[in-house]
Amino acid sequence: MLKGIDSRLGADLLQALAAMGHGDVLALVDANFPADAVARDTVRGRALRMDNLTAAQALEAILSLFPLDTFVPDFAVRMEVVDRPDTWPPVQHEMQAAIDAAEGRSRPMLGVDRFAFYDRARAAYAVVHTGERRFYGNVLLRKGVIPPGG
Repeated sequence: MLKGIDSRLGADLLQALAAMGHGDVLALVDANFPADAVARDTVRGRALRMDNLTAAQALEAILSLFPLDTFVPDFAVRMEVVDRPDTWPPVQHEMQAAIDAAEGRSRPMLGVDRFAFYDRARAAYAVVHTGERRFYGNVLLRKGVIPPGG
């Protein structure tokens, strides 16, 4: 146990978050996502687990330590609903609320289609598999920087 660190973040995930650099991508995915298969192609090589959490709960815990990139528009990318790219399911509204709370302002996620999302996830630093049972609880997070004295 460590002081000041969200207890939902396990040792393996903490190590991965600390090892990531500016611009590296973390894929946070739902229970239906092929996390193990996709994670084999990532830098980490295996999925990290947050099985007992919803996507929004896992995102909230991660964003307590993880700075989002402020230099690019794709700081957070959601998987679009198949054949309805402008539809945001409730799970994505919850994830957006977690991002906005962490950022202290509204920064809408971008959307990409399902197969583009899979390709981007394969190129990520790591994949975090949550217990989210609702469809489309998937987001790619691009790591930002912490300024001097920040």
